[in-house]
Amino acid sequence: MNKSTNPIGLFDSGVGGTSIWREIHNILPNENTIYLADSKNAPYGQKSKEEIIELSIKNTEFLLNQNCKMIVVACNTATTNAIKELRTKFDIPFIGIEPAIKPAANSTQTQTIGILATQGTLNSELFHKAVLDYKDIKIVEQVGHGLVKLIEEGSLESSEMKELLQDYLTPMIKANIDYLVLGCSHYPYLIPQIKEILPESVKIIDSGQAVARQTKNVLVTQDILNNSLQKGYALFYTNSNPKVLSTILQNKYNVEKRDF
Repeated sequence: MNKSTNPIGLFDSGVGGTSIWREIHNILPNENTIYLADSKNAPYGQKSKEEIIELSIKNTEFLLNQNCKMIVVACNTATTNAIKELRTKFDIPFIGIEPAIKPAANSTQTQTIGILATQGTLNSELFHKAVLDYKDIKIVEQVGHGLVKLIEEGSLESSEMKELLQDYLTPMIKANIDYLVLGCSHYPYLIPQIKEILPESVKIIDSGQAVARQTKNVLVTQDILNNSLQKGYALFYTNSNPKVLSTILQNKYNVEKRDF
């Protein structure tokens, strides 16, 4: 059976993975997509590895019931803690998202880079393995406590958000970073505010475009690329307040609340 017109499924602990969805939608506009926001259980970054695996399996099963041909784990914490188990359990291609340490470490002039991520990502085995490759580079790690929660509450522009970002980024500036890696798919929505705090010389890197390119490569390799000339549909589901996801999507798409 030809699976090429089946949708690509994406899930995240909330609305942040829409930053990944946008990049995929930009380079693959004819692909059908289904996005799942598990906002009821956000943030994943404070949960145990076992809980993250359990939630990731639940989200995957929801998307497989919608006949998805591939699943993008649009969440750094879920990727770094659960993707190995997902690939073992389900016979479907999975695309993960990890902090883009490599391009930052390979390009730094000051030999110092910053990474802003969740506790779950920074504590993960996958992250520690990635860091081992760059022993000569100083990596200033910062847990973004509270950032995901504020984004999920729709408080993107709040004074509390600005204060937290100031607290988290100031030590990195003092350490002379020249690259900041965003290690959570929610954080690209903070880029305008981050730019107001960081010196212009500091470049910001997130994983969105790399994930989109990898998604296309796997679709081609597996021969499941949708060659239709029609624009694909995009469905969005959340198990929390749909208004937050609608706002992030600039009210351009219908968001359905489902209990999952």
